[in-house]
Amino acid sequence: MKICVIGGGGAIGGYLAVMLARAGNDVTVVARGATLAAIKERGLALIMNDQPEPLVAQVKAVEKIADAGISDVVILAVKAHQVDPIIHDLAAIIGPETILIPMQNGIPWWYFQKLGGDYQDHSVETVDPGGVAKLAINPNNIIGCVVYPATFTQAPGVIRHVEGNRFPLGELDGKPTDRIQKISEMMTAAGFKSPILEDIRSEIWLKLWGNMTFNPISSLTHGTLEGICQHPLTKELARNMMAEAQTIAEKLGVTFRVDIERRIAGAEKVGKHKTSMLQDLEAGRSLEVDALLGSVIELGKITDTPTPCLNTVFALTKYLDENVQASKGSLALPSVSGY
Repeated sequence: MKICVIGGGGAIGGYLAVMLARAGNDVTVVARGATLAAIKERGLALIMNDQPEPLVAQVKAVEKIADAGISDVVILAVKAHQVDPIIHDLAAIIGPETILIPMQNGIPWWYFQKLGGDYQDHSVETVDPGGVAKLAINPNNIIGCVVYPATFTQAPGVIRHVEGNRFPLGELDGKPTDRIQKISEMMTAAGFKSPILEDIRSEIWLKLWGNMTFNPISSLTHGTLEGICQHPLTKELARNMMAEAQTIAEKLGVTFRVDIERRIAGAEKVGKHKTSMLQDLEAGRSLEVDALLGSVIELGKITDTPTPCLNTVFALTKYLDENVQASKGSLALPSVSGY
């Protein structure tokens, strides 16, 4: 297939691009700066813990989305807060038959599209102010996906895989279509586990359960997944946040296939891994706090669900993000006199 990976130089996008290209697909990645230069010069490299040498893929690399042209599949592998600035460029490369696979953490802009019920076509303002993405992208082009692998960018054009290879897929209306079967087969051939789910939204919540708790807690404490799950106070905080979110999700018809304790245990097994939000914090990048926490709090309001723990952690993380951005990525505050 002809595949465009937007954010192909990033941790998840790069992982996907290398594996899909090595499986024989025609892959174009959209990247910028030093990453773009490195991919053009040396290709895109992926370091797997069980491989003695990096896996290298020679992919086409472009800076502008428009230069990628119309593809069979477009994988949108950028952070949730990075979608809005490129949404109209993205819409321009999506043809009538193009399959768009958004891979953002958190509640996606399309969450209430093709859902039915009381909230049909409701906009998630926290991640899509004014419903811009909802209006620009036809939901018929979208296949939902949940991203489970842990990866990080080691150097420009070099991705390191930590663990996991699951990318569950689902049509927004849950139907078992021919096209989703083809995408699942494409992903499987590239070495991924991509089962087709009837209810992709329940899987989104299962992943989000961890992201909305461990990511902000790790950014506030600089703790790893293992450390957060083993420290009694942070583990209890995570448990309380998950309970609030579960109440919201169940009001929206979501079913959780595991309980809170099992979800926490699963995060602990990942080990001394820095969450993506902590990696972003240390690199001075903007945090996904709105997508991971703000969106859940918004859904709490529309379902009349109290979210005291989520509100507190959101306030702290939001202020942390604003402070870091104001200091241009520095984690050290200017010296001031004692209080």
